[in-house]
Amino acid sequence: MSDLIKGIHKVEVALKWDPSPAGQPPTDLDLVSATYLRDAPYGDPAYVVHFDSRSPDGTIHLNRDSKDGKGLGWDEVMIFELDRLDARYARVVVGVILQQRPAGRTFVTVANPGLRIREGHTDLAVDDFGTVLGATAVTVAEFIRDEAGNWDFQPGLHAFEDDPAAFIPSMGAIGRP
Repeated sequence: MSDLIKGIHKVEVALKWDPSPAGQPPTDLDLVSATYLRDAPYGDPAYVVHFDSRSPDGTIHLNRDSKDGKGLGWDEVMIFELDRLDARYARVVVGVILQQRPAGRTFVTVANPGLRIREGHTDLAVDDFGTVLGATAVTVAEFIRDEAGNWDFQPGLHAFEDDPAAFIPSMGAIGRP
């Protein structure tokens, strides 16, 4: 029976938002992910993927990056090839950071934001960030590998309301049992 349980293999996390009104600074949301080792699933990340970077083995990469929300369709897209991720990794946390130009911005200032997490043509989660309007950053997904090597998706937005620079080091604590 375990041969029928396939788990999650390749996932796309996508963001979209409308550009800022004329005369306003651009709105810039960034996808980030942190990968954790099996022996330290809530410790420091083994590596982080964000704009201008990718995982060492190429299994996690940013496919599209926008600095202003002027893309057609989805403005930022990150791909996760979980089925190719080395067995020493047991957890991947995905987040969104709102760049702070000008300082003090939160999700309430983002026009029409959207999030879609999908595998193939199946939407695993869709959100509009309406529950985290006061956040400067937010985790949007967690992927956890079980003992058999299958990946499980844990949805849910977890708000972060402090300096976004401190977000990445704190991502690992999200979901701690």
